[in-house]
Amino acid sequence: MLNKLKAKVVYSNSYDPWFNLALEEYLLNSISEDEVIFYLWQNQNTVVIGNNQNSWKECRIDELNSDDGKLVRRLSGGGAVFHDLGNLNFTFLASNDNFDINKQLHVILHALKDFGINAEFSGRNDIEVFGKKFSGNAFYYGDKGNYHHGTLLVDVNMSKLSKYLKVSESKIKSKGIDSVKARVINLKEINPLLIIEDLKTSLVRSFCEVYSVSPEEYVVDESTEEIKELYEKYSSWNFIYGESPEFDIEYENRFSFGNVQLCLKVNNGTITQCKVFTDALDTIFPTIIETALKGVPFQKEAIIKAIQNTQSKTSSSIIEEFIIKWIGNLI
Repeated sequence: MLNKLKAKVVYSNSYDPWFNLALEEYLLNSISEDEVIFYLWQNQNTVVIGNNQNSWKECRIDELNSDDGKLVRRLSGGGAVFHDLGNLNFTFLASNDNFDINKQLHVILHALKDFGINAEFSGRNDIEVFGKKFSGNAFYYGDKGNYHHGTLLVDVNMSKLSKYLKVSESKIKSKGIDSVKARVINLKEINPLLIIEDLKTSLVRSFCEVYSVSPEEYVVDESTEEIKELYEKYSSWNFIYGESPEFDIEYENRFSFGNVQLCLKVNNGTITQCKVFTDALDTIFPTIIETALKGVPFQKEAIIKAIQNTQSKTSSSIIEEFIIKWIGNLI
């Protein structure tokens, strides 16, 4: 039986994405079993990519760098997003027992009603209004706790959003639209009086009501030693870009769970290296596939068998779709 739920609201005064994601992971690592944390933060001129995405493929890096922007990789899955100060980010952090996605989403939807905005959760990870996305959500499940974070586009510079993000044609076509700008909306287009400070106030009020808590509130603008170490990770070249070796064979396809790019290096008929890039919300299966295919003969039957053997480790529906709808007809 858990103790009475403790709650914190944490605000970051920094607009540095490497600091803000370092703080997010620090909060995750320090969460107690009977605690829920609601974290609000903003990044300036930033592209954030999902844990398993190919940075070069998702972002126009040269343009971002020339505009003094920053690129950062998060722990959670999902796709790339653009942040500026017209966007507010939220994160719910809790132990397994207190992690409730429906409840967390209700905090957001309930707060927006203060501004006459009736939104709804849509698809695999979006919050929409009038069929357009203003919030992309992603999730991370750790050993000690989990988090759910997302964007709230209030008055984002849409020109920069489309300038920096590379969205695959298959992803756009699957939604029946013509461009990245056409599928997103600023909340200010619905309520021109909405400002981020008022939205923060409503979100915290909603958090208190939905969870029936009176949280302690903290403003963080300085690094502890633990946050400094995490900052080094998030700002490092290896974490952001990773290894990008030359692959002999590359396949790409869009599935119900997301876009997948399968890259293989083959020597003497054997797969010597495998890399899976994806915007899928499941962050585990790419590593499982990469490990399973290393050392396997580059033959359809051998590859299918190796992937089938991973079904006990990851989602069977992903593996079924991966094998039956793609690999079996590809090689």
